[in-house]
Amino acid sequence: MTRIASRISQLNGEGALAVYSRAKELERQGRSIIHLELGEPDFHPAAPVVDAIRAAVAAGRDRYCSTRGVLALREAIAEYLKRTRRLNVVAEEVLVAPGCKMALSLAMMALIEPGDEVLFPDPSFPIYPSFTRGLGATAVPYFLEEKNKFQPDVDEIARKITPRTSMLIFNSPNNPTGTVFCEAVLEKIAALATKHDLWVLADEIYARILFGGEYKSIRSLPRMAERTAIIDGFSKSFAMTGWRLGYAVAPVEVIDAMDLLVLNTFTCAAEFTQVAAIEALRDSTNAVEAMVAEYQKRRDLFVRGLNQIPGFRCQVPDGAFYAWVNIADTGVSAEEVQKLLLEEAGVAGIAGAAFGAGGKNYLRFSLVSARKLLEEAIERIERLSVHWRAAVSR
Repeated sequence: MTRIASRISQLNGEGALAVYSRAKELERQGRSIIHLELGEPDFHPAAPVVDAIRAAVAAGRDRYCSTRGVLALREAIAEYLKRTRRLNVVAEEVLVAPGCKMALSLAMMALIEPGDEVLFPDPSFPIYPSFTRGLGATAVPYFLEEKNKFQPDVDEIARKITPRTSMLIFNSPNNPTGTVFCEAVLEKIAALATKHDLWVLADEIYARILFGGEYKSIRSLPRMAERTAIIDGFSKSFAMTGWRLGYAVAPVEVIDAMDLLVLNTFTCAAEFTQVAAIEALRDSTNAVEAMVAEYQKRRDLFVRGLNQIPGFRCQVPDGAFYAWVNIADTGVSAEEVQKLLLEEAGVAGIAGAAFGAGGKNYLRFSLVSARKLLEEAIERIERLSVHWRAAVSR
C-alpha cells in the first residue's frame, strides 16, 4: 500500500484555483465568463524586460548559477528597496527563488520549529496557515475586521502570544482586503516582536501597488532589521506571474539557512529570468506607475458599482488589486452568491471563507480585467441581485 506522509494532510489548496477550473469548464461550453477570481494581472512585462530575456537566452545565460541568485540581481534588489522603500539592504541579505511561494516556504522552513505557534492574519493568503501546519506548528489567527477598517487589533495579537509563539506573519497591502497597515500598527507590532523575541515575516508582494502615500516597511523600524524576513517578487508589481521569480530579504544567518535548503531542493532559479528581472527593477518605461494608475481607475469604478448593488458593501482598498465585499445583508451565504454569480451571471469571484473564517460573509474580486469588463460585471451582478433584493428591502 502506498503511504503518504502525514504532513500532507495538514495542507490545504487555494479556493481561487477551484473557481478558475470551473470557470474554464463553463467557457469550454461556450459561456461568457468575466474572470475576477485569480490574483493575476492582465498586464504583461514591459518591452525592455521581454527584450532582456531574449538577449539573455541568446547569450547562453541558461546555465546553473549561484544558489542565492545572480549577484547582479541581488545587488539590484538591494538598490531597488533603498529607492522604493528607504531600506538599507546588502546583497548578502537577499536570496532569489523561483516564485514568492518558494521564498515564503524557505523562510518558514528556516525559522519555524515543530510545536511552535505562528500568528497569521485572518483573512489572508491561505498558504500561511497551511504551510505552518505542514511544518508541525500551530497556526493561530488574529482577525482583520471591518469595524477596524481591516487593521489588526494589536491588543488581540498581544493576548494570543504565548511562550510557544515564534513568528508573526502579515501582508500589507493585504490580500484579500486591500488594507495597508498604518504606521501606528506597524510600530505596535514591532514593539510586541521585540518584547517577545518573535520573528516577523512581512509579505510585501503588493508594496508597489499603493493608491496613496509612501509604503512603510516594518524592517525600517528600530531593531526590526535583525528579526524581519521580507518576502517579495516580480509577479504582481511587474506582471511577471509565469516567470516564477521571488526573493527574500533577511539577516545573513537566515539567508545562509535558506541557501542550504535551496541546495537540497531546486539548486537555483533560472539564470535568464534573473537577468531580465534586473531590467524590470530599472523600470525604464515607468510601467509600474502606469499599471498602478490603471488599477486605481478600476478600483474607483468597480467599488462604486459594487456599493450600488443591493446588499453589497465594499470599503475602498488602499492597495493591491482586490475588492473585498461584505454580502451579509443579502441574506444569502457567500458560497451561494459565488455560485450564482458564476453559474448564472458568468462572473467569477471567490467566497471569502477561502481566506479564513473571518471571510465568511465576504466575496473577493480581483481587479484584473479591463474597465469595460468590470462595468459589464457590475451590470451582470445587478441583474442577478433579484435573487436577494427582497431580503435586503425587509
